[in-house]
Amino acid sequence: MFTLSIILIVLALVFVAKGVIIVQQAEVVIVERLGKFDRVLQSGFNFIIPVIEAPRAIDWKVTQKGFDGTTYSIIQKRTKIDLREAVYDFPRQNVITKDNVSISINALLYFQIVDPKSAVYEIQNLPDAIEKLTQTNLRNLVGQMDLDESLVSRDKINHELRARLDEATNKWGVKVNRVELQDIMPPTDIQSAMEKQMKAERDRRAAILEAEGLKKSAVLKAEGEKEAAINRAEGEKQANILRAEGVAQARILEADGEKEAIQRIIGALADKGQPDKYLIAMKYLETMKTITSGKDNKIVYMPYEATGILSSVDGIKQMFDSNK
Repeated sequence: MFTLSIILIVLALVFVAKGVIIVQQAEVVIVERLGKFDRVLQSGFNFIIPVIEAPRAIDWKVTQKGFDGTTYSIIQKRTKIDLREAVYDFPRQNVITKDNVSISINALLYFQIVDPKSAVYEIQNLPDAIEKLTQTNLRNLVGQMDLDESLVSRDKINHELRARLDEATNKWGVKVNRVELQDIMPPTDIQSAMEKQMKAERDRRAAILEAEGLKKSAVLKAEGEKEAAINRAEGEKQANILRAEGVAQARILEADGEKEAIQRIIGALADKGQPDKYLIAMKYLETMKTITSGKDNKIVYMPYEATGILSSVDGIKQMFDSNK
């Protein structure tokens, strides 16, 4: 009797242990009753009826790296479904472009399970199905572009691929949030040709920039010389104007002084003689001084009407003698 009690207690403990399920945060468990969907267990403490009820196990493809660095995939059985956003790193694959160039592409996919029931019952292996779907749509998108367009259209490929995957995986209870292309690697010979093309393009742009620089430099130099010549001409013009104005003012002042002197002489000699003869004689003497002041002048001659001038000088002498 005592042994039977112990057996019953052990069976009860095993029954309870089998019926208790603790679900972690951001995880759920699909429970089936007699092989049919019954409910979804949320995070926390949950209890099921052993034998009659059981968690539904699902196949989940997992990518791992070995000790030698190689990447391989394994299939695991899981009873808990993670509701957090997951990232899936797809292995590198070859894709042919529109111009028949084979390129290697490595992609990342970010997705999240929003309907656990659909993720379990609508698809057999969710990660594997998403991977195959991504590869197929990626080949279709890149196959519509040539090599140059595919290399510069990552954002376009990411956007269109995400839209297609999100629409296709909607019935699986999955939301595709983002798709990222990590690397796009053309063949080695294509890379070499592209590098040569880029180098030639850079050399061409450098030559164009150098020619434009020389052109601008020559234009600026010519404009500078033009401005300098204009400034020099303007300066010489202003200098000539100022010199002419100075000479004119000097002549005016000289004429005013001579006028003042003549007026004074005329005023002083008005009642004592003939001032016109005096002025003519003075001018004659100044002219004679200028003629004979040359260094090589050896001949002194008298003009034709010198006698008249001398008579004027003699008249001046007599005028001063009478004054005395």
